[in-house]
Amino acid sequence: MCGIAGFVLNNGPADPSIVRGMCDQVRHRGPDDEGFYVNGGCALGMRRLSIIDLSTGHQPISNEDGSAWVVFNGEIYNFQELRCQLARHRFATQSDTETIVHLYEEEGIEGLLRLRGMFAFALWDENRHRLFLARDRFGKKPLYYAVLPQGIYFGSELKCLRVAGVPLELDREALQLYFQFAYIPDPRSPFQAVRKLPPGGWLTYENGNMAEGRYWRPPVPVSGSAEPMTEEDACARLREVLDEAVRIRMISDVPLGAFLSGGIDSSSVVASMALQSGAPVKTFSIGFDERSHNELPYAALVARKYATDHHEIVVRPDTVQLISRLVHHFDEPFGDSSALPTFMVSEFAARHVKVVLSGDGGDELFAGYDRFAGLGRLEAFDRLPRLARRGLAWLAAVLPYSTYGKNYLHTISRDSGLHRYFERWYANYHMRKRLLQPEWMLPAGNGYLEREFAEFLPPTGADILSQVMYFEAAQNLPADMLVKVDRMSMANSLEVRCPLLDQELAALAASFPHHWMIHGGKGKHILIRAMADRLPRELLNRPKMGFAVPVAEWFRGPLREMLRDHLTGPRFCSRGIVRAGFLEHMLEEHENRRRNNSYWLWSMLMLELWFREWEAWQP
Repeated sequence: MCGIAGFVLNNGPADPSIVRGMCDQVRHRGPDDEGFYVNGGCALGMRRLSIIDLSTGHQPISNEDGSAWVVFNGEIYNFQELRCQLARHRFATQSDTETIVHLYEEEGIEGLLRLRGMFAFALWDENRHRLFLARDRFGKKPLYYAVLPQGIYFGSELKCLRVAGVPLELDREALQLYFQFAYIPDPRSPFQAVRKLPPGGWLTYENGNMAEGRYWRPPVPVSGSAEPMTEEDACARLREVLDEAVRIRMISDVPLGAFLSGGIDSSSVVASMALQSGAPVKTFSIGFDERSHNELPYAALVARKYATDHHEIVVRPDTVQLISRLVHHFDEPFGDSSALPTFMVSEFAARHVKVVLSGDGGDELFAGYDRFAGLGRLEAFDRLPRLARRGLAWLAAVLPYSTYGKNYLHTISRDSGLHRYFERWYANYHMRKRLLQPEWMLPAGNGYLEREFAEFLPPTGADILSQVMYFEAAQNLPADMLVKVDRMSMANSLEVRCPLLDQELAALAASFPHHWMIHGGKGKHILIRAMADRLPRELLNRPKMGFAVPVAEWFRGPLREMLRDHLTGPRFCSRGIVRAGFLEHMLEEHENRRRNNSYWLWSMLMLELWFREWEAWQP
């Protein structure tokens, strides 16, 4: 696991001090080692967190004649199998990184299809003067890039590009999307000049010309299975594939453990680890004093069942000094408040291990979010005539702000089930319209988001549940959930592996019919059934809690002063983004418990803190 950075200039030579400065920005991602390759206009650099082949895995790594060099962030779980298939090459190390450069020699871009793992890498082909960038299928590992007149720059984090002098003019449309999703969707960044390489994407820059493509997209979930498989057979196959995904992610030359939340996903991973390990699994859990957000008792049930080496930590609001540190590590506006406990549990685990397995991906692949079960009700409104929907939109607009059901009326007035989903379960339209100045609103047309996310949606003809599950896996998962896990874990030099996001497991899950996913109004039916005999009974039917933070109460107590100082002060109000009067109304509503506005208030706080960080970057 590493941080990588570099550039290729059209008219060299490359300055070695620039690539060193870029890598210094991601020292936290790789505190164990550093390495550089500079030749002509090409400069590659890396910071290494040593996990596999501690003694000879120094990067950059080349092929036999030194004509191809690679810097790599991640883990290739099937590298030993690939080494056997590439036996005609002379391997100088035992690392997974070297596999990439020899696979490229044999198969070029097509070799990406052979890799099973999480990764972002940059490979320089000296013979062709080609830079080759690639990112893993689900986008677990980040990769930013900027194509400028003088050449191309890339890095694991935005701060790498900043110190290289990449322009930082704001992308207003990206920030408009932040108000809808509380993150900036792929492939955008906060800056016009910078983009994120999409999950499952590749890019080549050869003699000043760029080409890009996707070698993989998530499998489209089917509504009904064509496979002659019973549900019992499916459960057996699911256990088998999950166990293999866990097994290959337990390969490590350093201490390894697991995050354990007490939910179905992480508990299933820990159970599989325990059944395949000869020693107690080290598990790490986080909780809160507020009982409504505390999952520690459920995690303890799993820990006792499998006699794990269990560690717990309780997060209290006296950790608020961490908030500014979070903003620094994200480099862009990021409004998911669960980043705070993710940082804390990563910092806690990093005192004991260098690698953990997590349960990320279960909700996306197995329809675990509660909102999935409600999609059928929204789909029923497809039968409403367009004129009736327009009437509902008008009624929603004229009703007072406080009217119960106002936002729901606006939701069902939309023309597509997918747009209703965006409006119902992401930031609602009427709140945005009251809070934001008009120029910060997204275009109002029904089809804007569908056009914006065209490459992150399934082919036409998929039903609404398949569309939404695909979007969640293709866009929301890599741009929100996996960004949170990557930045917060790597801020603490901790590697996180996600067995539920194994490509073989994803393909299997997508082949299961919807009624195996959602049963009795509850998601993850097939996963729960498959794991039922491995998990404590108390976990099987408990309501989904999610990795939530009691921010609502903190904003009424220990965080109240900080929140008001930032959101009602002259700096934020002068930015011309929000309507100051309505923002004050939202604060008063929240403090008086008339409405829980914590989602919006946290998003605005993170935005203002990010603006201050961005302003500090300016020359």
